[in-house]
Amino acid sequence: MPIGDLKRQIARLPEQPGVYLFANCNGDTIYVGKARTLRDRVRSYMSAHGTNPRMDALLNEIAGLEVIVTDSVVEALALENHLIKQRSPKYNVLLRDDKNYSYLQLTTNESCPRVLVTRRVERDGAFYAGPFLPTRLARRTMSLTHRLFGIRSCNEIITGRRGRPCLEYDIKRCIAPCVAELCSSERYARAVEDTRLFLAGRNDELIRQLATRMRDVAEAERFEEAAHWRDAIRTVETLRDRQQKMSTAKLGDRDVFSARVGPAGAVIQVFQMRRGRVIERIELVADTTTVRGSDEADVLQAGLQQFYEERQAPPEIHVPVTLSDRDALEGWLSLRGGGRVRVVVPKRGDKRGLLDLAARNAALAYETRASDDVAAHRAAVETLREALGLAATPHRIECFDISTFQGSETVGAMVVSEHGQMVRGEYRKYRVRYDGGTGHPDDFAAMREVVLRRYRRLLEEGGPFPDLVVIDGGKAQLSAAYGAFSELGLGNLVAVGLAKREELVVMRDRPDPIVMPSSSGALHLLQRMRDEAHRFAVTFHRQARTKRNLRSELDEVPGVGPRRRRQLLSRFGSLAGVRRATREELTAAVGAGIADAILAYFAMPR
Repeated sequence: MPIGDLKRQIARLPEQPGVYLFANCNGDTIYVGKARTLRDRVRSYMSAHGTNPRMDALLNEIAGLEVIVTDSVVEALALENHLIKQRSPKYNVLLRDDKNYSYLQLTTNESCPRVLVTRRVERDGAFYAGPFLPTRLARRTMSLTHRLFGIRSCNEIITGRRGRPCLEYDIKRCIAPCVAELCSSERYARAVEDTRLFLAGRNDELIRQLATRMRDVAEAERFEEAAHWRDAIRTVETLRDRQQKMSTAKLGDRDVFSARVGPAGAVIQVFQMRRGRVIERIELVADTTTVRGSDEADVLQAGLQQFYEERQAPPEIHVPVTLSDRDALEGWLSLRGGGRVRVVVPKRGDKRGLLDLAARNAALAYETRASDDVAAHRAAVETLREALGLAATPHRIECFDISTFQGSETVGAMVVSEHGQMVRGEYRKYRVRYDGGTGHPDDFAAMREVVLRRYRRLLEEGGPFPDLVVIDGGKAQLSAAYGAFSELGLGNLVAVGLAKREELVVMRDRPDPIVMPSSSGALHLLQRMRDEAHRFAVTFHRQARTKRNLRSELDEVPGVGPRRRRQLLSRFGSLAGVRRATREELTAAVGAGIADAILAYFAMPR
């Protein structure tokens, strides 16, 4: 049904603010928009044909219209943002972080908070810091909070009634809130507050508090504790001095946005400035299909809405162009942040200088994405989406393979591709533990175990989950993978199998395999991932076999490690020499206890 057939329905729309939703003939939402006056805004689409190709495609696909009336434009903007996130309509500008950033979560929503590494920021009452790139920086910072402030790292339910603390207390990495006699709730609350200041980058304030604490305990002649706080102050001071000091302190807290839009899509650069320092640069990207026909202001408007859906906005946001719905956007951001937020266009001075810097970074990032190689990778991923009939483009793909030799030393491997390019830093390898009751691992049980372990871990870490999972094998291996998905409640994940010999792609919901042309970029992408997973698995399997072959039977004797094994073989010349040795000879070499263990081991029936 073309847009003209909705003329009567449009004429009856209310002259109030709200959200309108266009649907296609299948009932799927294809566009969500907001309006100050619903009737006027939707009526404008009647004469919009020929504006740009994206608008023409939208108008030709519209088959239904739904509206939701709100009390204000601000409420309409919030509802629009929620519906776009929930339904992912194909004609809205959809942006995503170009990298999978790691954050640190201080679980202040728990009675005894911890610091965790997470990939997702949620509005759950916890305190989040970051993003951190690379991820190891987040893990190092988390470890520092354990060492400096004694924040716990365990998963126990803390009641304070534990009889004795664990090893973490003994090595001074936890102040043991599990034992009330060692750490009161007030003391742990101070440690949590110190950690929050540290993660928030409020180092000057933290140093002042630690210095006061150091003097107090020194006056009380608790010199060991005073030395601990002295070392903590030095560490925080070192980190503070290493921080980047871009621009001037008078710029305060603000975020700076700049965008580059073109035929290859769109790139938004976000510079986050806190206390006069640029603390992070975040890159958002959008595909060609969602930004086709949009200008810079449209992309920035969508970018701000989606960026602050899960983040708190600073008092000022700088953009290069005036946004059409600036007042509504400022009202929405102010309500979410609990204070006034202004969206401004700087014209001169330091503020304009930082905006120009963001613009240069956006242009550079766009040119990089638009290069020939990147374009070829994106084309392959898009071709794969069409060939498999996927609802969304598979930007992140994970591929699994199993390697074994006659059922021994079975291992699994997982490789990752993002936007058609391999991400070696996220490869994973697994030693298969379960034998499926057969006495030795088989390919199907091994595949199920590896997939289960991979996505159980992702559930604990909060993602990122792949858009597509590739299994090296046919229907049986694919069924094993889906069995793991089902056990974890991840039925929304999509997996395909790639058979080695025929190079056929099998899917669970299709009775016949998919035959792709040998020249297809999508097939080449799958083959490259399969071959890389196979190489990675075989390399790990060979390493495991080498370690097994280097093992000695002496390693099975309780109490005999590498050092004592070398001692015995050097003294007696060989394993047979150790077997023939008397108790007195063994005692002279390794002591009476180990000598008895060796004799008992070789006395056991084989």
